[in-house]
Amino acid sequence: MRKTKDSRILNEIDHGKMLAHHDPEAIWGWGTPAGEERAVRRARIIAESARLGPRIDALEIGCGTGLFTEIFATTGARILALDLSPELLDIAWKRNLPQERVRFMQKPFEDCNEDRPFDAVIGSSILHHLDLDAALPKIYRLLKPGGVMSFAEPNMLNPQILLQKNIPWLKEYLGDSPDETAFVRWHTKRLIRNYGFIDVQVTPFDWVHPATPDRLIRFVTYLGNLFEKIPLIKELAGSLHITCKRPI
Repeated sequence: MRKTKDSRILNEIDHGKMLAHHDPEAIWGWGTPAGEERAVRRARIIAESARLGPRIDALEIGCGTGLFTEIFATTGARILALDLSPELLDIAWKRNLPQERVRFMQKPFEDCNEDRPFDAVIGSSILHHLDLDAALPKIYRLLKPGGVMSFAEPNMLNPQILLQKNIPWLKEYLGDSPDETAFVRWHTKRLIRNYGFIDVQVTPFDWVHPATPDRLIRFVTYLGNLFEKIPLIKELAGSLHITCKRPI
């Protein structure tokens, strides 16, 4: 049965409370040395494809604790960072990011009613929490003509992700919310095109696991860069980079 908008939002609010009560970045895998390197690379990939920089207005969906917002802000872009969890936003506000360029707002993306269009709509590991059939048309409306959508999301073909997103007790044990899923890139690419976006690219990347020991990070990164170029093997990467444009 398809989840209603309200039940999905309530589940995500409860999930935000749970995360904030523990250590969100540890649960998400960003707290280890390997996780920190993954986060920096992921943020760079998102920012570069979204062309973040001075005079760029960006909407970040699902900013959570502001970990990625802080990295995005170093580009000089003006960012409206949205999240539905007051507990996670409390952490984000404590980062003291420049208020003239970064504004946090507590609101579900489903209720985002901004009138101004954005040059970019961005996010890390958030689309898989949303109903894409509702979210994609909304993102399209929020983008300027020629504007870019850029997200990094979990890859369903990765063996760990496949198990984690489909076995309920494992999903709960690893700190996932009930409604989140992951994406298969060919299906996702077709779906995005169906909503009118152009230049759609869905690219597998990310082989460094958060639990990678410090001494092996460089070696695993080297291997990962090779694997991302090898047909079939690259399809098993941990993440997908999703980017596209609204037509001019």
